[in-house]
Amino acid sequence: MQHDSPMQPARMPQSVVPYVYTAIAPTHDWLAVWVEAEARAFGLQQLAVQNDEQVLEVAVGTGLSFPALVQANPDGWTEGLDRTPAMLRKAARRMRNASHQQFGLRLGDAYDLPYPNNTFDALLNSYMFDMLPVADFVPVLREFKRVLKPGGRCVCINMTVPTHWSERLWDTIYAIWPPLLGGCRGVAIAPFMKEAGFADVQRTRIVQRTFPSEVVIGHT
Repeated sequence: MQHDSPMQPARMPQSVVPYVYTAIAPTHDWLAVWVEAEARAFGLQQLAVQNDEQVLEVAVGTGLSFPALVQANPDGWTEGLDRTPAMLRKAARRMRNASHQQFGLRLGDAYDLPYPNNTFDALLNSYMFDMLPVADFVPVLREFKRVLKPGGRCVCINMTVPTHWSERLWDTIYAIWPPLLGGCRGVAIAPFMKEAGFADVQRTRIVQRTFPSEVVIGHT
Protein backbone atom coordinates (compact mmCIF):
# COMPACT_ATOMS: atom_id res chain seq x y z
CA MET A 1 0.00 0.00 0.00
CA GLN A 2 1.30 3.42 -0.96
CA HIS A 3 0.17 6.78 0.38
CA ASP A 4 1.49 10.29 0.74
CA SER A 5 2.45 11.44 4.22
CA PRO A 6 2.36 15.08 5.35
CA MET A 7 5.50 16.86 6.43
CA GLN A 8 6.17 16.69 10.14
CA PRO A 9 7.02 19.98 11.84
CA ALA A 10 10.64 20.82 12.57
CA ARG A 11 11.23 19.75 16.17
CA MET A 12 14.92 20.55 16.67
CA PRO A 13 15.53 24.25 17.40
CA GLN A 14 17.93 25.91 14.99
CA SER A 15 19.94 27.20 17.95
CA VAL A 16 21.04 23.64 18.83
CA VAL A 17 21.95 22.55 15.29
CA PRO A 18 25.69 23.37 15.60
CA TYR A 19 25.89 21.45 18.88
CA VAL A 20 24.12 18.38 17.48
CA TYR A 21 26.29 18.36 14.36
CA THR A 22 29.43 18.82 16.40
CA ALA A 23 28.44 15.65 18.27
CA ILE A 24 27.63 13.61 15.16
CA ALA A 25 30.49 14.90 12.96
CA PRO A 26 32.75 11.87 13.71
CA THR A 27 30.10 9.35 12.55
CA HIS A 28 28.12 11.45 10.10
CA ASP A 29 29.62 10.05 6.91
CA TRP A 30 28.79 6.42 7.62
CA LEU A 31 25.03 6.90 7.56
CA ALA A 32 25.24 9.48 4.78
CA VAL A 33 27.07 7.07 2.47
CA TRP A 34 24.74 4.21 3.44
CA VAL A 35 21.47 5.95 2.55
CA GLU A 36 22.26 9.18 0.69
CA ALA A 37 24.97 8.34 -1.86
CA GLU A 38 22.65 7.73 -4.80
CA ALA A 39 20.71 10.96 -4.29
CA ARG A 40 23.92 12.95 -3.84
CA ALA A 41 25.37 11.51 -7.06
CA PHE A 42 22.19 12.31 -9.00
CA GLY A 43 22.15 15.83 -7.54
CA LEU A 44 25.68 16.44 -8.78
CA GLN A 45 24.67 15.16 -12.20
CA GLN A 46 21.71 17.53 -12.27
CA LEU A 47 23.82 20.52 -11.18
CA ALA A 48 26.20 19.78 -14.07
CA VAL A 49 29.05 22.04 -12.98
CA GLN A 50 31.15 23.31 -15.87
CA ASN A 51 34.75 24.46 -15.69
CA ASP A 52 35.39 28.16 -14.95
CA GLU A 53 32.16 28.70 -13.02
CA GLN A 54 31.44 30.26 -9.63
CA VAL A 55 29.93 27.49 -7.51
CA LEU A 56 28.54 27.50 -3.98
CA GLU A 57 27.65 24.61 -1.71
CA VAL A 58 25.50 25.72 1.22
CA ALA A 59 25.63 23.34 4.19
CA VAL A 60 28.78 21.68 2.86
CA GLY A 61 28.97 19.52 5.98
CA THR A 62 31.93 17.14 6.00
CA GLY A 63 32.46 17.74 2.27
CA LEU A 64 30.98 14.55 0.85
CA SER A 65 30.00 16.27 -2.41
CA PHE A 66 32.57 19.06 -2.36
CA PRO A 67 35.51 17.22 -4.01
CA ALA A 68 33.39 16.46 -7.07
CA LEU A 69 32.39 20.13 -7.37
CA VAL A 70 36.02 21.26 -7.16
CA GLN A 71 37.23 18.57 -9.55
CA ALA A 72 34.70 19.66 -12.18
CA ASN A 73 35.72 23.32 -11.85
CA PRO A 74 39.55 23.55 -11.82
CA ASP A 75 39.71 27.03 -13.39
CA GLY A 76 36.74 28.52 -11.56
CA TRP A 77 36.02 29.02 -7.88
CA THR A 78 34.08 26.68 -5.58
CA GLU A 79 32.94 27.86 -2.18
CA GLY A 80 31.68 25.69 0.69
CA LEU A 81 29.67 27.19 3.56
CA ASP A 82 28.53 25.63 6.83
CA ARG A 83 27.44 26.84 10.25
CA THR A 84 29.20 24.08 12.25
CA PRO A 85 32.98 24.42 12.71
CA ALA A 86 33.42 20.69 13.42
CA MET A 87 31.88 19.79 10.07
CA LEU A 88 34.01 22.37 8.25
CA ARG A 89 37.15 20.94 9.84
CA LYS A 90 36.28 17.51 8.45
CA ALA A 91 35.65 19.05 5.03
CA ALA A 92 39.03 20.82 5.18
CA ARG A 93 40.79 17.56 6.02
CA ARG A 94 39.03 15.86 3.12
CA MET A 95 40.31 18.56 0.76
CA ARG A 96 43.85 18.75 2.11
CA ASN A 97 45.37 16.78 -0.78
CA ALA A 98 42.95 17.84 -3.51
CA SER A 99 44.54 18.12 -6.94
CA HIS A 100 42.83 21.47 -7.49
CA GLN A 101 42.97 24.22 -4.88
CA GLN A 102 40.58 26.77 -6.38
CA PHE A 103 38.15 26.60 -3.46
CA GLY A 104 37.30 28.10 -0.10
CA LEU A 105 35.55 26.82 3.03
CA ARG A 106 33.96 29.28 5.41
CA LEU A 107 31.62 29.57 8.36
CA GLY A 108 28.25 31.05 7.52
CA ASP A 109 24.48 30.75 7.68
CA ALA A 110 22.00 29.92 4.92
CA TYR A 111 19.60 32.54 6.26
CA ASP A 112 22.06 35.34 5.51
CA LEU A 113 24.57 34.29 2.88
CA PRO A 114 27.75 36.41 3.04
CA TYR A 115 27.92 37.06 -0.71
CA PRO A 116 26.77 39.86 -3.05
CA ASN A 117 23.81 39.49 -5.37
CA ASN A 118 24.37 37.57 -8.63
CA THR A 119 27.64 35.93 -7.55
CA PHE A 120 27.27 32.24 -8.44
CA ASP A 121 26.44 30.18 -11.50
CA ALA A 122 25.39 27.11 -9.52
CA LEU A 123 24.36 26.31 -5.94
CA LEU A 124 24.14 22.92 -4.24
CA ASN A 125 22.40 22.25 -0.94
CA SER A 126 22.09 18.82 0.64
CA TYR A 127 19.98 17.62 3.57
CA MET A 128 19.34 21.01 5.14
CA PHE A 129 15.72 21.93 4.42
CA ASP A 130 14.66 18.73 6.18
CA MET A 131 15.89 20.42 9.41
CA LEU A 132 14.25 23.82 8.83
CA PRO A 133 10.79 25.02 9.84
CA VAL A 134 8.43 25.10 6.86
CA ALA A 135 7.94 28.85 7.40
CA ASP A 136 11.64 29.35 6.62
CA PHE A 137 11.69 27.45 3.31
CA VAL A 138 10.78 30.37 1.04
CA PRO A 139 12.98 33.00 2.78
CA VAL A 140 16.03 30.71 2.57
CA LEU A 141 15.29 29.78 -1.04
CA ARG A 142 14.99 33.47 -1.89
CA GLU A 143 18.40 33.98 -0.32
CA PHE A 144 19.74 31.20 -2.56
CA LYS A 145 18.16 32.91 -5.57
CA ARG A 146 19.63 36.27 -4.56
CA VAL A 147 23.23 35.06 -4.79
CA LEU A 148 22.70 33.23 -8.09
CA LYS A 149 23.31 34.94 -11.40
CA PRO A 150 20.48 35.22 -13.95
CA GLY A 151 20.34 31.84 -15.66
CA GLY A 152 21.89 30.13 -12.64
CA ARG A 153 20.77 26.81 -11.26
CA CYS A 154 20.06 25.47 -7.79
CA VAL A 155 19.91 21.83 -6.71
CA CYS A 156 18.52 20.91 -3.30
CA ILE A 157 18.69 17.35 -1.96
CA ASN A 158 16.56 16.43 1.05
CA MET A 159 15.10 13.59 3.01
CA THR A 160 11.55 13.48 1.67
CA VAL A 161 8.17 12.34 2.87
CA PRO A 162 7.49 8.59 2.74
CA THR A 163 5.08 7.17 0.17
CA HIS A 164 5.45 3.50 1.13
CA TRP A 165 5.22 1.74 4.47
CA SER A 166 8.85 0.57 4.21
CA GLU A 167 10.05 4.19 4.21
CA ARG A 168 8.17 5.26 7.33
CA LEU A 169 10.82 3.97 9.76
CA TRP A 170 12.90 7.11 9.24
CA ASP A 171 10.11 9.53 10.13
CA THR A 172 9.28 7.29 13.09
CA ILE A 173 12.87 7.62 14.35
CA TYR A 174 12.56 11.38 13.95
CA ALA A 175 9.30 11.41 15.87
CA ILE A 176 10.89 9.52 18.76
CA TRP A 177 14.01 11.68 19.05
CA PRO A 178 14.97 14.14 16.27
CA PRO A 179 18.75 14.28 17.02
CA LEU A 180 19.06 10.60 16.05
CA LEU A 181 18.65 11.74 12.44
CA GLY A 182 20.40 15.06 12.89
CA GLY A 183 17.02 16.75 13.16
CA CYS A 184 15.98 15.67 9.65
CA ARG A 185 12.47 14.64 8.65
CA GLY A 186 10.77 14.14 5.32
CA VAL A 187 9.98 17.31 3.34
CA ALA A 188 8.89 18.25 -0.17
CA ILE A 189 10.24 21.64 -1.28
CA ALA A 190 9.39 21.89 -4.99
CA PRO A 191 6.30 24.10 -4.43
CA PHE A 192 8.32 26.38 -2.15
CA MET A 193 11.06 26.69 -4.75
CA LYS A 194 8.48 27.87 -7.27
CA GLU A 195 7.08 30.33 -4.71
CA ALA A 196 10.61 31.68 -4.16
CA GLY A 197 10.81 32.57 -7.85
CA PHE A 198 12.72 29.66 -9.37
CA ALA A 199 11.68 28.54 -12.84
CA ASP A 200 11.52 25.12 -14.53
CA VAL A 201 11.46 23.35 -11.16
CA GLN A 202 11.84 19.58 -11.43
CA ARG A 203 11.77 16.96 -8.67
CA THR A 204 13.16 13.42 -8.72
CA ARG A 205 12.55 10.94 -5.91
CA ILE A 206 15.29 8.42 -5.01
CA VAL A 207 15.05 5.67 -2.37
CA GLN A 208 18.20 4.00 -1.07
CA ARG A 209 17.87 1.24 1.54
CA THR A 210 14.32 2.45 2.31
CA PHE A 211 15.56 6.02 2.94
CA PRO A 212 13.57 8.44 0.72
CA SER A 213 15.33 11.47 -0.78
CA GLU A 214 14.29 14.12 -3.27
CA VAL A 215 16.49 15.99 -5.72
CA VAL A 216 14.91 19.31 -6.75
CA ILE A 217 16.42 21.59 -9.39
CA GLY A 218 15.33 25.12 -10.25
CA HIS A 219 16.68 27.92 -12.44
CA THR A 220 16.88 31.67 -11.99
